[in-house]
Amino acid sequence: MALTDLMPWTRGRALAAPRVNDETDPFIALQRGMNRIFDDFSSSFGVPAMARGAWGPSWPLVDIRESGSEVKIAAELPGMEEKDIEVSLHDGVLTLKGEKKSESEGALYSERWHGQFQRTVQLGADIDPDRVAASFKNGVLTVTVAKKPEAQTQVKRIPISG
Repeated sequence: MALTDLMPWTRGRALAAPRVNDETDPFIALQRGMNRIFDDFSSSFGVPAMARGAWGPSWPLVDIRESGSEVKIAAELPGMEEKDIEVSLHDGVLTLKGEKKSESEGALYSERWHGQFQRTVQLGADIDPDRVAASFKNGVLTVTVAKKPEAQTQVKRIPISG
């Protein structure tokens, strides 16, 4: 047997290499399954899924600040308008929903994401659902939720001994 018989091509003429069927190949199915497991695992820590080419369950990115009287949530939503965003509060859970419209119609190549998103933030039972305000400026949504007066007095400072 000649060495050229082991090559998928010969000198002067190209032969098609055998193509693997992605649908039935068990190794590709295993790889996809493992990728899904790691993506699900990392999403529980709030790790963005940017490497997958999509904004995963942790998008939009948020900052949460808490003071004695309120909780403030800031979410980055670049390229969006307030009419494209829905904010709701139910049983201590803040939900941000929306849809980013495609701006790259007819583009030859685009890395910009568009589509629907939803992000929930657990705020707890200490918040006052009647005192909520939201503002949107320069692509940043800020939601301020006041705490109930009784929750503000329940904070107890614990001394640390060394």
